[in-house]
Amino acid sequence: MAKNFSAWPEEWPRRLNYPDMPIHGFLYQTAARVPNRIALIFGGMELTFSELNELAERFAAALDDMDVAKGDRVAIHLPNMPQFAVAYYGILRIGAVFTPLSPLLSPREVQHQLADSGAETLISLDLLYPGIQGVLAETAVKRSITTSIADCYNAVIAPLKPLEKMAVPDTLDMAVLLKQYTPLEKEISIDVGKDLAHLAYTGGTTGVSKGVMLTHANVVANVIQYGNWATGAQTEMDDGVLKAVYPPGVDPATDRLVVRDQSTALVVVPWFHAMGTVGYLNNPVYGGATMVVFPRFDPQEYLDAIGKYRPTALGGAPQLYIPLINHPDFASTDLSCVRIAASGAAPLPGAVMDTLLEAFSEGLVQEGYGLTECSMGATANPPFREALRPGSVGLPITDTEMKVIDASTGEDLPPGSEGEICIKGPQVMQGYWNRSEATAEVLKDGWLLTGDIGREDEDGYFHITDRKKDLILYKGYNVYPRELEEVIFQHAAVQQCAVVGKPDPDTGEKPVVFVQLKEGAEATADEILEHTNSQIAHYKKVREVIFMDAIPVSGAGKVLKKELRKQFR
Repeated sequence: MAKNFSAWPEEWPRRLNYPDMPIHGFLYQTAARVPNRIALIFGGMELTFSELNELAERFAAALDDMDVAKGDRVAIHLPNMPQFAVAYYGILRIGAVFTPLSPLLSPREVQHQLADSGAETLISLDLLYPGIQGVLAETAVKRSITTSIADCYNAVIAPLKPLEKMAVPDTLDMAVLLKQYTPLEKEISIDVGKDLAHLAYTGGTTGVSKGVMLTHANVVANVIQYGNWATGAQTEMDDGVLKAVYPPGVDPATDRLVVRDQSTALVVVPWFHAMGTVGYLNNPVYGGATMVVFPRFDPQEYLDAIGKYRPTALGGAPQLYIPLINHPDFASTDLSCVRIAASGAAPLPGAVMDTLLEAFSEGLVQEGYGLTECSMGATANPPFREALRPGSVGLPITDTEMKVIDASTGEDLPPGSEGEICIKGPQVMQGYWNRSEATAEVLKDGWLLTGDIGREDEDGYFHITDRKKDLILYKGYNVYPRELEEVIFQHAAVQQCAVVGKPDPDTGEKPVVFVQLKEGAEATADEILEHTNSQIAHYKKVREVIFMDAIPVSGAGKVLKKELRKQFR
């Protein structure tokens, strides 16, 4: 079925040029183009693009001297902070593979991802490392590098900051390495179409944590797709310089919402998440945008930053916007500076969309859709107010095809029909790390089977009508019931259990477990919660326990979660 271009933005290219360039080329290009432009602001600290590039080159030299080689996996276990960006581009510079570790993971989950990836180098925070140190012996990690948020503060401002640097024995200090090494001089050959750049873990449709293999070309394509979707520019490489080319007569300063090397973005989406790495690190670097970076989300701090930095771009899951619009200072904050507010990871309620559009008088709210298996994203609403289609996730972006199939037969379905959404494009993953069978289940004839249910309308906009089976979206984070159920089943009193998402206006959904106890066994809700939540990441925690005499099952013995969800209506 041919792609529907009936609602395609006028003057937007239908195909893009993608440079034969590794991911860190984005930083190199921008540092060469606007070396003195501020790249990153963090707690008052500022780094220009040339400084960020030099620090990444210094870190690359340190890794190279430690014999970290091309293809080796290097894990980053940090919140958003300057050292994350430095480490990320330094890892890629030497041809190593970036594998993110969420600081929210439990030690058990960290151990699994480190062991599965085979990472021999770990970069962690002084506050986080002691919590995972005990599991490292059961992984391939040979060396640990630690850093501190306190390293970002100079001696004068340090008394005003609440954090002090912690000593972390038996680890290398990242700040010392950056001072000790000069920028890497040697070149490392990278085959962008074959060499892996990212190994990011996702639960997929089964809840079993799997490594998604992305090449440099995959990620570069997705960055350019979204960067150029906002501007309508074509990309050209001219004598080694990456250029943005507009149609004749277009002045981006007046005719586009996003202007290269002139934008400022508030960045709170975690860089360890696919949406963060592609959309809120590489994309701003590609476009020369100044990033005002936060390690966590605080509505008051965020609103204060809007007044202070006058950002042109915001972004995150709906759980960023919901507490924002409910904050008492929201109505009195001048938000007219915001040109684009992106939303993804979960559906944005219509009432929230309306409130934001009214507040962003000069801008728009742009919903999109994607998953780690396609680098980050596959769709977005066009960057014009009149083209927004509330309730939809927009159009398939440039060079991206999408279709809807019958989930049981695989047959292509016509517009208006609901079925499984499939994606094809240069951003689609190579497969799952060391899991050929799981790869074969979702990659078929070049198409990625997402497991998400949706439909395409007559104009080519896509609508997500259901999500991956049983998936719970808590504050924009994926929570996989199967993983929780496996932990709960280990409780000696549990006969049967089922975890489902309970609708919640503040978080989207919260994990609730229905429990059937063994005959004669006793357990309280608090005991079940303690047993479960002590073994999992904070955002995955079960929030409520409901006891039942019997969990409803089908004739085949399958738990009927639809019946359980009805209790919440």
